[in-house]
Amino acid sequence: MRLITLALAALLLLIQYPLWLGKGGWLRVQDLEQQVDAAHAKNDELRRRNAKLDSEVRDLKDGTGAVEERARYELSMIKQNEIYVQILRKGQIPGDGATPAPPPPAEPAKPAR
Repeated sequence: MRLITLALAALLLLIQYPLWLGKGGWLRVQDLEQQVDAAHAKNDELRRRNAKLDSEVRDLKDGTGAVEERARYELSMIKQNEIYVQILRKGQIPGDGATPAPPPPAEPAKPAR
């Protein structure tokens, strides 16, 4: 009787192995579900980024306001006859994207005598 009990227990363990650790086992399924959830999260993030870029492209195609705004904030460009004032904190240097000041006008050459 004891031999039959041990044989049945061994068979039970052999049957459980593919259920837990086999190719289609619970642990593998759980791992795949986590991968699917991660892929869905990444896709949602990329969809939001694409929607934002699509909106920005439409703005740039349709009007000049977006182009002007981008030039002002990213390139620090100003309109003609407009005064640009930049307030810096202590130790802060102007951004690299700042438009350099125009060179001073060249003085006309004096004719040689």
